[in-house]
This record gives sequence, structure tokens and C-alpha cells, in this order.
Amino acid sequence: MSEGHEDVVTLRGERELVLRAGDLFAAAREEFLCGAADLVTWSGGVNAVFAEGKRPPLPKPAPRDGLAMRKVYTRRALGDAYSERRLAAIAASGADVRISSAPLAREAIVIDRRIAVLAGSESRGPRTYTVVRVPEVVDGVRSLLYATWEAAEPLADALRASGPALDEEARLVLGALTDGLTDEAGARRLGMSLRTYRRRVAELMAGVGATSRFQAGVRVRGR
Repeated sequence: MSEGHEDVVTLRGERELVLRAGDLFAAAREEFLCGAADLVTWSGGVNAVFAEGKRPPLPKPAPRDGLAMRKVYTRRALGDAYSERRLAAIAASGADVRISSAPLAREAIVIDRRIAVLAGSESRGPRTYTVVRVPEVVDGVRSLLYATWEAAEPLADALRASGPALDEEARLVLGALTDGLTDEAGARRLGMSLRTYRRRVAELMAGVGATSRFQAGVRVRGR
């Protein structure tokens, strides 16, 4: 059950977040600024609730001209190959992903400088999410969150510092790149569709901050 006035509404649990505020996420036009401790807080937690397919997952802002997508996570989001692949995929989709060494004062999302969504503390019972439309509050939340994002490390630098956590499939893709194979030849070698192969190449390049396939191979092999 939600509570509050029109400009400040508290939603209880991930179901209500999706049903009452999910469209706000997809409606971002100018800026989508997100801060989370890890990959579970927002879409991960929501998608787990709707894993049975009875409800839609949390909508995501679609990359478009003029939309700045900025996301900052703490180092809890790093540490295993699966999480790093997901972060690389987020970066490859067009988001500027950064990693903060300090904890976040508050997990939040700010949309187009008009709406802020604040995640409540993790405790017993459904987690709360407060949707705020008060301009002065939204501006204050955005200022703090943006300062955290600006001071954080780019994802590629954080991955280089910690060393790549590549799974076997990523290592096979890397091998195809360093062997100079075309996308078609690499996909055939690995038994992937061309689309899947190209997606894995994009994730690998984004994860190590490379602008070319050759550079990706050099950066990973040089560690």
C-alpha cells in the first residue's frame, strides 16, 4: 500500500514500484542518474519478484539522442565474472558507469531533474521506495548523487585495477579477437550466432575500456 501526498509518495515493495512508478523509468528523456550499492537494488530485485512472468520487469530507459545515462555503483557490484559481464553490458548499452570506493549515502534514481526515487533501508518486510516530485528536494538529491558519480572511477579503470574476471566464454572470444578472426569466423569457431558473438565482443570491449578489438586483446592479455 502506498502512502503520502501527490508530490511525495511512498511505495511498499518491488511490486508496487513497478505497477505505480515503472513507467517513470522508461520515460526519461534528458537524464537518467542512478546510484546503487550493487546490481540487485533496482532491476535485479524487481525482476526476481516477477520471475514467474506474471508481471512485467522494471522498465528501462531506452538509449536515445540527448539522453545522458549515468550510473554509479559501489565495489559490491564487482567481484565475479557474471556481475562484471552485466556491468559491461550496461556500459555497452550507452550508460556512463562508474564505481565508487565509498558507500552511497542513499540509493536513488533521478529522472530528468524532475523526479527522484529513493530506496529505503534494507530491513524486515517490503523495502520502501519514495517517489519525490518536490523540485528543491529533487535538486538536492541529484546534487549529492551527481557528486558521487563524478568522483567515482570509470568502470574500465575499476576493472583494470581489480583485474578482469573473465569466464571461459569471454576467454574464447578474446582468443578469437587476438587471432584476428572476422566476426563471422569468430562466431563459427565458438558456435555462436553472429549477433551473440558481436554482443559479447561489445561487452568485453566496454569492460576493459577498449575502443578497438585489438586494443581489448592487448589490455586483457597485458594484465
